[in-house]
Amino acid sequence: MTNGTSDATVWLVIVVLGIGTFLIRWSFLGALGNRDLPSWVLRMLRYTPVAVLPALVAPLVVWPAATGGQPDPARMAAAMATVAVGLLTKNVILAILAGAITLFGLLYML
Repeated sequence: MTNGTSDATVWLVIVVLGIGTFLIRWSFLGALGNRDLPSWVLRMLRYTPVAVLPALVAPLVVWPAATGGQPDPARMAAAMATVAVGLLTKNVILAILAGAITLFGLLYML
């Protein structure tokens, strides 16, 4: 490897992370798979996708690679348009379209 890390170290890290990921998933699915979860746990699990998606998208909006990590007014406006249309209409497709139209329109104009 070019940065001084040996191939064996890289493969060891990959294998250990793979085993760790498997054990984390098994602990939830294998150990608890046949049991009923409490209602408060099920209620909290409903919010997982709602929390994960913004966590994935937010860095792309705030520090986009296209601008070298600098905030971009077009992307910020597109994110605000997406959120506003989503909250007002409760329609995911319209929210995505509003964000896309805002982003491409502002990128063209700016």
